[in-house]
Order: sequence, then structure tokens, then C-alpha cells
Amino acid sequence: METAINNTFASFHIRNFRLYFFGQGLSLCGTWAQMIALSWLVLTITHSGTQLGLVSAAQFLPMMLFGVWGGVITDRFNKRRTLYFTQSIQGLLALTLGVLVVTHSVHLWMIYALATALGCTLVVDNPTRQTFIIEMVGSDYLRNAVTLNSTMVNVARILGPSIAGVLIATVGIGQCFLINAASFLAVLTALVLMRASELRPVPPAAREKGQIKAGLRYVWSVPVLKSTLIMMFIIGTFAYEFPVIMPLFATITLKGNAATYSAMTAAMGLGAVIGGLYTAGRKVPAQSTLAKISLAFGGAILLMSVMPSMLSVLFVLVAIGALSVLFISLGNTTLQLTARPQMRGRVMSLWSIAFAGTTPIGGPIIGTIADHSNPRVGLAVGALSAIVAAFVGWVILKRPSAATASPYKS
Repeated sequence: METAINNTFASFHIRNFRLYFFGQGLSLCGTWAQMIALSWLVLTITHSGTQLGLVSAAQFLPMMLFGVWGGVITDRFNKRRTLYFTQSIQGLLALTLGVLVVTHSVHLWMIYALATALGCTLVVDNPTRQTFIIEMVGSDYLRNAVTLNSTMVNVARILGPSIAGVLIATVGIGQCFLINAASFLAVLTALVLMRASELRPVPPAAREKGQIKAGLRYVWSVPVLKSTLIMMFIIGTFAYEFPVIMPLFATITLKGNAATYSAMTAAMGLGAVIGGLYTAGRKVPAQSTLAKISLAFGGAILLMSVMPSMLSVLFVLVAIGALSVLFISLGNTTLQLTARPQMRGRVMSLWSIAFAGTTPIGGPIIGTIADHSNPRVGLAVGALSAIVAAFVGWVILKRPSAATASPYKS
């Protein structure tokens, strides 16, 4: 039992990672509270699923348009210093939105502007945070650290919505944004307390022409990278639109309110924590496992789309959360262990584009489908996308060229 626990939390032996884990965990509780509050704020103002999708799209449009440049910046600069900048800006944006809401000065165009500004910081912040993990723990502990990090994100997914639900019901939406602004102090403090001598920084890539094209060519030439990213592009576009579809499912399908939405988000987070803790201490599985997880993920979302009651939906969301963290942690680890260190930032920027930068496409589509039919159909579209992604990934990995290019057994 003790050995299993040690394996599950192996990365905690590294002081810098412990600091990052708990600092980021506190910050993400605020982030999830803000996500719930932002969705509810937009619905309160507009009563429109399409508008909800468009605001989500505004946040991630910069990632879609400029994400690859974010990867180049990640490869060129010190990651710890970059995070000081991006995390500080995100805290200031949350503070601004909180003040606007509390003073009853907020308008829809302001929400769009602040969501877009946040998206601009995420262009650099996402790939930097992803690749900073390996600099803290090294390649031997990478899978464990990535999985624990994903688990922490989903613990925050449970706590954050719970905090948001209480705050919205008692003191109002604006307090969620103010708490999120304060939570960034935790991750900034963690960065300050880290020991630079214990980090394993990758030498910055030299500035030269054609770095973006070189990164794209590199990814396309390695079947494992190509299949993982294509699968994430498909799933990220249609299946990972939960911030859009779940508020609509809670209010329209289940006839609920903000507490219903918070409970659904928390149930998904609980499943992700269970899945994360289960897989954290285990070895990297065969690469073909990613396609199997994608297939199961699609099946679980499809099952949720036909569930008749709140209780049955919550049970299925636990399974969806577990499969979600399995897919994300395995895909993330696969990319970082496979990519050359000097290309890692560009590779992970494509992962960020696939995961979040596709929202400007998928968010409005799923929101519009839910508006003009019902949220069950929107969920079913996402489910089918995950099933298609599984098939595409399986086909790429079964090609003869993939066997010699992959570090994994398939």
C-alpha cells in the first residue's frame, strides 16, 4: 500500500513541483469559480446559448490565430520568467471584470474585450505551463507530474464551482471574479519560492527564420505526434465544449439553475480526480490506448445525452471526467516525451490550439445547435467527434511507418 501511494505521488519528492502544484491548485480554484460565474453572467445578460458560445470563442480566438507564435516564444524565453508575466496579467484582468460587475458597470462588449485579452495571455501561458513541468521534474517523473497536475485541475473543478455556487447565491457573481484575482497571488508566490538551481531549463532556441514552419513540418513527420494532435483537434473542436453545452443542459434540459450547473461541473471533476489518481502511479501505456480512451470518452458523452434525470447525468459525468483526464494526461505526456526539447514549446502550443484554440469554431456551433434543437443534440455531436477521432488515430498509428517512428509499442 505504501509503495502504491509513493508511486502515485512520486513527483511530490521534488520541492519545486510541490510549490507549483499547491500554488497552481489554489489559483485554479479561482479560475473555475470565474468560469462558472462568467457563463452565468452571459446567460443572465443575454439568455442566449449562441452568445455564450461566442464569448467562449472570443476567449480562445487568439489561441487559434496566434497559438503557434506562442510556442515559439515559449521555446525562446525562460519559462519561469514568462509565467511571472502571464499570471500577473491574468490576475489583473480578473480584478477588472470583478470591479465592473460589482459596480454594475459591466456590458456585454466589455465581457468580449476582457475575454479576448485573457485569450491573448493564454497564447503564451498555456504552452509555457505545459513545458515548465518537465523542467521541474525531468523526463522520469513527467507522466506522474502531468497526471497529478491534471488531477489537481479537476480537484479545482470540484471546489471552484462549489465556491461559485455559494457566492452567486449569496453575495453575487462579481465576488467570483475578485476571488479569482486574489488567487493568482498563490501561484506567483510559488514561483518566487522555487530554487532555480533545482530546475532543468532547456537552452532557449535561437531566433531564426522559419521556426513555425519547421515546427509544423517536424510534427507532421512524426506519426505519434501527428495522430495525437489530430485526435485532439477533432475532440477539442466539438467534444470539449462543456463550458458552452453544460449550462444549457442544466437550464433547458434539466430545468435547473446555477447550482445545477455547479453540481454537474463538480461531478465531472470528481471523476477526473478518481481517474487521475488511478493512473498517476502507472507506466505509460501503449500509444494505441489513446484511441481506445477516445472511443470510450465518446460513448460516455453519447450516454449522457440520453440520460433522463439529474442523478443519472451526474453518474455519467463522473465517468466522463475520468476518461477526460486519462485522454489529456496520456496525450500530453506522449507529446512531451516524443518531441525534441528544442521543439517542445511549438509542439505543446499545437496541443493548446487543439484543446482550447478550436473553441472559436466549436463553441458557436455547439451553442447554435443547442439553441435551434436542444442540448442533447449538441452533446451527441461532441460524442460522435470523439468516436471519429479514435478511428482517425487508430488508422494513422497502424500505418507501417508509424511503428518505426514511435517510441511506444502499439
